[in-house]
Amino acid sequence: MTTGFSSGSCRFADYFVICGLDTESGLEPDELSALCQYIEATKFRDGARGKLARGNEGENFEQSPLRRTFKSKVLAHYPDNVEWNPFDQDAVGMLCMPKGLSFRTQMDSREPQFHSFIITREDGSRTYGFALTFFEEVTSKQICSAMQTLYHMHNAEQYDILHTPTTPQGPEDQRHQHTPSRPMLHAAPAISRLQRFNSYDISRDTLYVSKCICLITPMAFAQACRKVLQQLHQAVTSPQPPPLPLESYIYNILYEVPLPPSGRSLKFSGVYGPVVCQRPSTSELPLFDFAISEMFNLLGVENVLQLFTCALLEMQILLYSQHYQRLMTVAESITALMFPFQWQHVYVPILPASLLHFLDAPVPYLMGLHSNGQDDRTKLELPQEANLCFVDIDNHFIELPEELPQFPNKLEFIQEISEVLMSFGVSPEGNIYSSDSQAKYRGFRAADMVSDKRNGNLASPLNSYLLRENETIARLQALVKRTGVSLDKLEVREDASSNKDGRVQCDEEELKMHQLNIQVREVFANRFTQMFADYEVFVIQPSHDKESWFTNRDQMQNFDKASFLSDQPEPYLPFLSRFLETQMFASFIDSKILCHDDEEKEHTLRVFDARVDKIRMLNVRTPTLRTSMYQKCTNIEEAVMAKFNSKGIKVGSNT
Repeated sequence: MTTGFSSGSCRFADYFVICGLDTESGLEPDELSALCQYIEATKFRDGARGKLARGNEGENFEQSPLRRTFKSKVLAHYPDNVEWNPFDQDAVGMLCMPKGLSFRTQMDSREPQFHSFIITREDGSRTYGFALTFFEEVTSKQICSAMQTLYHMHNAEQYDILHTPTTPQGPEDQRHQHTPSRPMLHAAPAISRLQRFNSYDISRDTLYVSKCICLITPMAFAQACRKVLQQLHQAVTSPQPPPLPLESYIYNILYEVPLPPSGRSLKFSGVYGPVVCQRPSTSELPLFDFAISEMFNLLGVENVLQLFTCALLEMQILLYSQHYQRLMTVAESITALMFPFQWQHVYVPILPASLLHFLDAPVPYLMGLHSNGQDDRTKLELPQEANLCFVDIDNHFIELPEELPQFPNKLEFIQEISEVLMSFGVSPEGNIYSSDSQAKYRGFRAADMVSDKRNGNLASPLNSYLLRENETIARLQALVKRTGVSLDKLEVREDASSNKDGRVQCDEEELKMHQLNIQVREVFANRFTQMFADYEVFVIQPSHDKESWFTNRDQMQNFDKASFLSDQPEPYLPFLSRFLETQMFASFIDSKILCHDDEEKEHTLRVFDARVDKIRMLNVRTPTLRTSMYQKCTNIEEAVMAKFNSKGIKVGSNT
């Protein structure tokens, strides 16, 4: 399976998308999500603890309307379509808002949440989505009235349930059976708690609903997309209008900002400040723009290495978290660390409710399941558990498959990774209390927002900017031209005055993230370079033409596994003997056979072979003199310099 982007992609972003509540269709229950909740509730109610086991906590009651799931819809997307990346409305809608619409009142937390996702096409190529979900005040009286009606019905149902005595099942139940008046004594406080903490009164409360703005991009420039979306959100919540009409910024990101060339950085203007992204050169590790430190903070080095081993051996892996971005960060981090190998099987970092049946598939997968924060591991009924690696990200816990071999030189490897992490102030044990929300929304301080009553009403500015029928892309283009000044020109003037040496200033936190990413990835890449430094000796080249070989691939051996293993140190064998049987290793060797010269090689293979050549030059040895002696990574500083200096990134403060 390839993991590249479409060859037709030439722009930084292909689509801008808005998802949320369709006031025309009203409140539509998300039936599939509701069904999943019902099944879970039924399993709990009918289980060993049964019969209102937690009735005094209110958790057995039917979901209140504010906690139910309602259908979200793609309200608009621009442009209508691009030929190299057809718009997949169903996939984008599901992944922008995987839980559907969420409702809140002024009593609830309404912090914006950022998450990313992947859409994999039939040919295996990927497109990326970056979504910012926030809450806006519901201005439709019909929607507010509908929510009030749902609450009247809900409270009536709960009153009936609490006044219905339970049926005794045996002597134990009879001994504790309540008199008819007992349920009524407990009903009032239970209903009172529900109404106080989880209710909506149209005469007293302000109703808010979730809404999402999203960028669909060919490459995963996560940090840049986050900044673009945060600045757009700030523009529609600020009492002051942005410097230019909002349409011009959206048009700019869709039509005027290109993908940066290989090995270069690109700087363009957001609403309130510059946005920078960097693309690796042909000699660097592939693009990776997620904070790898977050994974180590959440899981710790030991758990990460166990998860890494499971992924390399193509186990079934299920990630579990309340936070969508944690699912994505861990999935993308663990697969990035596999270089030069690539995950070849089902890869769904965020699994929508409509695809839960994927968990039954008897094949390797790496999937992420959203947790509601209440259910524990024992309530998840998962198939094929003997081969399952279950990762509870929020609770710093991993459940491993049976008979998992150790990764070669595990202790020395952990020590080397830990040294890098500690040099950046990251604990190797991880921090169970770490939260990706702490640093994520520094731009969303209370001082930037207005009071609740004004702040929530985002419908008017967003709709007036983006959702009017006559505001087509053609009008946006005309508007940009009419302003008489391009964003690029603004950027040049800013560069001339504030950045005289012409080098791109890099935010300190972002710079630290990139530096840590490079160093950790180099340590992991060095392990494979050392372990497979002589792999080419054991590649079995086809005796006939490539086309014939490819046609009969299933019957062909591409690697002399027996000879390779006989040449390895004894402690490596439990892991290597299984790893050589994986699809990812077979695909890697196939790629080597099909691409003889550097011109034909894909980026990953070219970079890996260059590293292998370098190691073999520095370590003069024959393939039969392998050793289990641990050799640490020696090119970290070189990799960091290549990342920043070649792209003109200025390492330092903005002073």
